[in-house]
Amino acid sequence: MPPIESVKRPTGLAIFFIIGGLIALTAAFLLTVDKFAILEDPQAQLSCNFSVLVGCSTNLGSWQGAIAGFPNPMIGLMAWPVVITIGAAILAGARFARWFWIALNLGVTGALAFVIWLMAQSFFVLDVLCPWCMVTWTVTIPMFLAVTLHNLTAGNLPAGPRVRRFASVAYSWIGVITIVCYLVAAVIAQLEMNFLNRL
Repeated sequence: MPPIESVKRPTGLAIFFIIGGLIALTAAFLLTVDKFAILEDPQAQLSCNFSVLVGCSTNLGSWQGAIAGFPNPMIGLMAWPVVITIGAAILAGARFARWFWIALNLGVTGALAFVIWLMAQSFFVLDVLCPWCMVTWTVTIPMFLAVTLHNLTAGNLPAGPRVRRFASVAYSWIGVITIVCYLVAAVIAQLEMNFLNRL
């Protein structure tokens, strides 16, 4: 029997898929429950409403909260279990084709674009921070970075040797890069909403 080629599995990425996916799925579920509560009673006191600045009622009641014609958190209820399943499959030994990784990259890129748009709507239009939405944001940003840098490093995305080497180094700095992204978002929110003085 010929030896099977050993290919290193992205175990760390798989674990992040599972943990991050579970966190974001929980946020999507809680936001969906709160949406149901509002539909039953428009005056309901939601668990996500902490102050005038931090709450989800405004977001859930706005057109931005149902961009596809149904509540946004339902997208999370469909998408995050897929991410969790991919992580579990990798840990179980599954190996995915290049097209699969590219499709996943397109998916997380779309998710990041949607999150950036939602952040802009919260900061510049709605003037409120939705806590469960922010949980989703904090998972989506590093998810995009992790998938993209992994794909560049592994050669799933077309890139030259220099870009692949850069991606390989950046992959080990995802935590720092993510924190920088969070800080940029916090600065924008502070400049636009002055949230520190409104807490």
